[in-house]
Amino acid sequence: MSGTPTSSRLSELDALRGIAALLVVLFHYTTRYQDLYGHSQAPLFVLPWGHYGVNLFFMISGFVIFMTLERTRRPLDFVVSRFSRLYPAFWAAVILTFLITSWLGLPGKTVSLPTALANLSMFHSLFGIAHVDGVYWTLEVELIFYAWALLIFRLGWLAHIHLLLGLLFALRLVYFGFETGLQIDLPWTVFRLLILKFIPWFGAGIMIYRLSQTAGPHGRDWSVLVAAILLLAIVDGPAMAVLAAGLAALLYGATSGRLPVLRQPVLVWLGAISYTLYLLHENIGWAVMRQLQAAGLNSNLSILVVLALSLGLATLLTRLVEQPAMHWIRTRYKRRQQAQAPAAAVEVR
Repeated sequence: MSGTPTSSRLSELDALRGIAALLVVLFHYTTRYQDLYGHSQAPLFVLPWGHYGVNLFFMISGFVIFMTLERTRRPLDFVVSRFSRLYPAFWAAVILTFLITSWLGLPGKTVSLPTALANLSMFHSLFGIAHVDGVYWTLEVELIFYAWALLIFRLGWLAHIHLLLGLLFALRLVYFGFETGLQIDLPWTVFRLLILKFIPWFGAGIMIYRLSQTAGPHGRDWSVLVAAILLLAIVDGPAMAVLAAGLAALLYGATSGRLPVLRQPVLVWLGAISYTLYLLHENIGWAVMRQLQAAGLNSNLSILVVLALSLGLATLLTRLVEQPAMHWIRTRYKRRQQAQAPAAAVEVR
């Protein structure tokens, strides 16, 4: 395949994102809830590995962000694109989660109003501020990745991404060697700001994007993809390497049009609400589940109820906030750029 992915293939990519979100939701409602609060009865179904949906999120982000950057002319285009995609829905989710958990209560998870307001920045945890909802930790990782990707674009280094990823992989190995071989902890701040723990997943996604776009030799792309998987085998164990290889194959299949089953309407819908579902499901779901089970509702039914509630809230937030806000921000930005273009042309002449 060459050229830009078709809309059907991007629908498959969105469907993968939706499946990843659902895996995380089911993990939180079954296994994680049991760990924290305990179900009134043992659920018939648990998903202790569902949290690996986050790893698929990071891989997809590597793919999508570099696809976006190759279509970007100005750094501000990228900033507006990411801001309009992330922040309006996030702000609404923070408000909803704060209000509902403050009302229903959720031991160990509720925060003060000033803390909730600080959450609106999305990078609050860099300053040691607690999350309104625990899932927000991944948004900090994403924001840091976006910042580095934008810097690479601004410096014109996209063509050198293989070298840059190789250097980060090597640094991850250095950290691992010092920790396991010498029992020395290197600076945590550097490790965190360079997202070294997750860089193999982002790097794999970037390489899959490159592999899906060109019909020519893929030597360097394959080398970096294999290096990412081998790095995970060394620092996180063979099981994580197998997981990465499987997710990489899944992502490549989806973005090269080889998984038409992902175009099923229910999966397309799930992909469309995946971001808001991810933002809303955890603390709100847990707070409602505690109330339902305290009132005597069977644990399995309570899981179904909060799952339906989360899907419904996510659909409403997507349609009433995320999509309209994204359209409004991007339309206004486009009009502003178009209005400035004639003036710039006159200045050039």
